[in-house]
Amino acid sequence: MKIGIIGTGALGGTIAKKSAAAGHKVKVANAMPMNELRGTAAQLGVAPASINDVVRDVEIIVISIPTNAIPHLPEKLFAGVPDHVIVIDTTNYYPYRDGNMENGFAEKLESVWVSQQLGRPVVKAFNNLLSYTLENRAKQKGESGRIAMAISGDDEKAKAIISRLVNKIGFDTLDAGSLSESWRHQPGMPSYCTELNATELKRALADNENIRERAGKLRDLTTDNLMTRTTPPSHQEMLDTIRSLFPTNPKHKPSATHAH
Repeated sequence: MKIGIIGTGALGGTIAKKSAAAGHKVKVANAMPMNELRGTAAQLGVAPASINDVVRDVEIIVISIPTNAIPHLPEKLFAGVPDHVIVIDTTNYYPYRDGNMENGFAEKLESVWVSQQLGRPVVKAFNNLLSYTLENRAKQKGESGRIAMAISGDDEKAKAIISRLVNKIGFDTLDAGSLSESWRHQPGMPSYCTELNATELKRALADNENIRERAGKLRDLTTDNLMTRTTPPSHQEMLDTIRSLFPTNPKHKPSATHAH
């Protein structure tokens, strides 16, 4: 498949590298000058592209930039992009990074807001896996302990295509429902960045209305726990910190630092 990716940070860069390694034709764009982008693209094994070219002649467009950068994309970026082109939203809102968002953000689900900003339907995917997980924890289909990714969207065909892409990269997918259900795998929820298999993820996504009301506080508590450390957390320490917040998470581990 032909894939255009906007953003080459930890997650966007990993998606680019893994997709290219799986045999897809990938090009990337970011906010760097083109001479710097060329170096980044070469390291990832993909092609560099301008922001306007990255969305042309592709079958999938991946948006992997900070939430507060969404309104600053070119206004007519998707003009002329065919309707069949799938747009994947990987974004996660974090107040410490993105600040207070305007344009009606507070009144809407994150990916619903992104869809409206872009003027395109989106599928929320890749957002509930850490970039380390995506890069290092892939397994063959059917292998024990294979990690699952949640996806949400209103286009069943698009979700099926994304599921095949994700499977080739080395992960299962679990359909979390329509885009209006994407809150189930946003930051602050038990399904978010806790490395669950498909059975565990299904449990983590289900019936979390009571947690939904506290998701923002749990998200910020996770950030506070990690940012107050004197040394960078290991991947396992990050997992344990996030898991410790959710007694309903299948891999929950109580933490001494967690305030109940």
